[in-house]
Amino acid sequence: MEQTTKPVHRRTPSRLTDRRPGARPAGASPSATATTPEFPGCRPIHVSRSAIADYEGRLEYWEADTETAWVVRAPVSVWHELPGQRLARLVERIAAVRGAAIETVGNADLLLRNPAGERQRILQADQVVYLRQQAVRRIGPAIEMGRDELPDVILEVDLTTDVRRGKLALYESWGFPEVWVDVPDRRTPSSPASRKPGLTIHLLGPDGYGSAATSRAFSGWSAAEIHRALNEDALSGETVDVLRRVGRTLGRRSGTGPDDDPFLAAERRESRVAGRAEGAWDGARQAVLEVLDVRDVRRSATFAARLDAFTGLPVAALIRAAVECRNEEDFLQRLDALAHR
Repeated sequence: MEQTTKPVHRRTPSRLTDRRPGARPAGASPSATATTPEFPGCRPIHVSRSAIADYEGRLEYWEADTETAWVVRAPVSVWHELPGQRLARLVERIAAVRGAAIETVGNADLLLRNPAGERQRILQADQVVYLRQQAVRRIGPAIEMGRDELPDVILEVDLTTDVRRGKLALYESWGFPEVWVDVPDRRTPSSPASRKPGLTIHLLGPDGYGSAATSRAFSGWSAAEIHRALNEDALSGETVDVLRRVGRTLGRRSGTGPDDDPFLAAERRESRVAGRAEGAWDGARQAVLEVLDVRDVRRSATFAARLDAFTGLPVAALIRAAVECRNEEDFLQRLDALAHR
């Protein structure tokens, strides 16, 4: 029986999260009023309520009460963007083995409206992952709290920031079930010295977030394995094995597999056809060699490779040429003539 990994460490409930009797359960619509969090590595800019709908820049957080958006101080860098892009590619490979699509939607707006239906707060993550493609089909321009299905995984990349001091508490209070925080191996002059490379998995439980060794959404995928995969310049053999393992585990849950993925199914069909053809050719080649051996026809070191150039010829024609030929060259010339008919 598959076991869900229990959190190995509990965070003290955040000052942004109401844990008193009667507080909202996880997954319910959060309150639109709370203490403003901290955003290390960011700077505040003014974005009015009327302008936020058309705002196209990147932001960590926006709130209507103060009309303030927090944006990262450091310019957007390749080193910050790579982990999110790599995660999208990694889960696509997992999805292929699983046999069911997994959607990643990038840094989409995570939107909280007030009772009047107006935008009250906005968060942007570095990557958003849904295990069920159907959930994404029902979403509009933004993922709205209390209306849309919450993502299975949120990725935050802390290259020059520290989400633990504010943003993580917002994710917790809004009820996001699983947040990964990766501190990349590559560092910049703006990277906080206190942040060491690695990935932390935060799972939501009755008492808030707790850090865990493995993912709940991607069962069996450990924090160490995820961090390595996000920071590899090229997929290692170890990571390939891990992705296949996680994909098979998810496939067992959904009753699907590689043959349910259109791309892998086509590749596997082609491989099976090629395998059968290769097996048939091996038998034909062995028969030719036996005939030539019986007739004591001498062959050069390159004969086998030259023979393999005629894999498409009928077996009967190969045997006839082996029986009638005078020597190796005559045999190969006969095959060449047959191939060009």
